[in-house]
Amino acid sequence: MIQGHGGNVAALAAQLGCRPEAIVDMSSNINPLGSLPGLIDHLRERMECISRLPEVDAAGAVRALADLLDIDPDRVLAGGGTTQFIYAACAALAATHPLILGPTYADYADGCRVHDLEPDFCLADPTADFQPDLGRLHAAIPGHDLVFVCNPNNPTGRMLARADLEALCRAHPATVFVVDESYLPFAPDGDTETLTRCRLDNLVVLWSVSKIFGMPGLRAGFLVAEPNCLERFRRLMQPWCVNSLAQEAVLFLGARREAARAFIADTRACLGREGERFRARLAGCGLTLYPSVTSYLLLRLPDGLTATTVCRRLAEQRFLIRNCANFHGLDEQFIRIALKDPASNAAVADHLRAAVLAGPEA
Repeated sequence: MIQGHGGNVAALAAQLGCRPEAIVDMSSNINPLGSLPGLIDHLRERMECISRLPEVDAAGAVRALADLLDIDPDRVLAGGGTTQFIYAACAALAATHPLILGPTYADYADGCRVHDLEPDFCLADPTADFQPDLGRLHAAIPGHDLVFVCNPNNPTGRMLARADLEALCRAHPATVFVVDESYLPFAPDGDTETLTRCRLDNLVVLWSVSKIFGMPGLRAGFLVAEPNCLERFRRLMQPWCVNSLAQEAVLFLGARREAARAFIADTRACLGREGERFRARLAGCGLTLYPSVTSYLLLRLPDGLTATTVCRRLAEQRFLIRNCANFHGLDEQFIRIALKDPASNAAVADHLRAAVLAGPEA
């Protein structure tokens, strides 16, 4: 558990002898615009709510999220972050042979291993810019009762079309698909590509408010599924698993649906502009930047240069980026950078260019 996670700001600050706030954390895939305007002030005003127990099943937050997504609240379950559902999936679904579409977020594999299950992988090919091969995935599914799909994927930033995923579920009705849409709100067509309104008995969708609304420390995540499947997860849930402030934050979002949607649109526009500028700034230095619909970019380093070396060189400039060597299917040639504000993006691009042009260690 937690072995697949990325940079540790506190550890790097201790190593450099500086305050954590002095480090620009570009390993974290959080909205560069921050949180929805007014959210922090609202939580300050509601701090007294921590003196009493939260709503035991977070029913109010469930209704707020369902309203935000235009779905039936009976199909929504709240948890302490989507991570809770990832680690519960094998037990809830009585899975014995899980499959993971990769390379991807390590918690899917860790969530299998805590149940003594070793997952199989269907890995996308870097020569295809990591776009998953649907034919290979179809062929890999028989014999597996659970499939994890991160869509859009972390760390590659690639996305499968909603219609293709729906067809995949229909083609394999005996297999349950857990589709993690934590990064879908960042995608330009995320509103139409979501599976949250797809009514299939073998589909579980994970939806996070953490990344897009800049509130990962509150730990609020949601599962969307048909009632029979949803109940299999509900029976494993502990009471009060969503804390009071997290519930208050979701209620705030649900009461400001139009503002939340405008914030998402502004985020997408910002990422489009900054992504183009970032790519242009790194052109011609030997890096491969893969296509991405999200807030982060996967990059391949030139031959002979390692992620360890480049991450260290960037850390010396107080920029934390993601070494992707511990993603199953990647190695020391891959790094991931999450876009932030324009000044940080320009600075890290310039430092990265210098780190690459400096070449391998002597």
